Amino acid sequence: MSNKLSQLKEFTTIVADTGDITAIKDFLPQDATTNPSLMLKAAQIPEYAPFLDQAVAWAKTQSNDKDQQVLDAGDKLAVIVGTEILKYVPGRISTEVDARLSFDKEATLAKARKLIALYEEAGVSRDRVLIKAASTWEGIKAAEELEKEGINCNLTLLFSFAQAQACAEAGVYLISPFVGRILDWYKKSTGQEYTAETDPGVVSVTEIYNYYKQHGYQTVVMGASFRNIGEIEQLAGCDRLTISPNLLEELKKDEGKLERKLVPTTDVKAAPAAITEAAFRWAMNEDAMATEKLSEGIRNFAADQRKLEITLASML
Repeated sequence: MSNKLSQLKEFTTIVADTGDITAIKDFLPQDATTNPSLMLKAAQIPEYAPFLDQAVAWAKTQSNDKDQQVLDAGDKLAVIVGTEILKYVPGRISTEVDARLSFDKEATLAKARKLIALYEEAGVSRDRVLIKAASTWEGIKAAEELEKEGINCNLTLLFSFAQAQACAEAGVYLISPFVGRILDWYKKSTGQEYTAETDPGVVSVTEIYNYYKQHGYQTVVMGASFRNIGEIEQLAGCDRLTISPNLLEELKKDEGKLERKLVPTTDVKAAPAAITEAAFRWAMNEDAMATEKLSEGIRNFAADQRKLEITLASML
């Protein structure tokens, strides 16, 4: 029998949750995704030093203002790494908008367009890139406009059904519900332990997946942020799963049988009325877990972005 990673690939598209090109070469995923935390880790890998040098050298040609040079170098580095990763994956790379722009729709639009322009200057067409943004109301509304421009988006830091509903109605290409971080919150909040079947993150993604299929939404559901392979096994059949190298390795070594858990319905029903901004914000307010984890995720990504910028500033 083939290993669980091979079995999983039969009904779920596998995405590597890493900026480490060596790991991507090892596991041969369809797509890859990065974020500020992964970019910070990648920047500390010796093999990436030429990428940092290249980004800094380019930034110096764009502006005489050091603060702007740092921002430009960060954008260029993300695109250089993304372009390199695309040499080893047949699909797409997800590149994240600065988390500090999460509540600014216009700034998110400008940054997304800049990243796409940099990719196109590097010879990478926009159909191989997903722009990642946080699933705030502003991020979702920015993505709605970008999708109309032919710029596909990956809405990340998604923890609630309201976020998923708004993303689908906005015509977002893909969402990344964070399974493990939901589990983290519930374990801390309740003091309980959960099985793979009762894992609140698994339950949440299953509900979103079934809702999307039931109403014929085309938005791709990509489970993310896994803590163990039990969560992954319970979501076998999900459109996509983005998995860290250590869990990919664990799946690769497991020769057990993997059962498909998520299967799309063939009975499609009309979609309900679209969620309003007021209803979205109230639903988030009522969901302590989603509110806290979204805010925490944005803060942590912003902190890692600043750490990366400190490194880049020291090179200017």
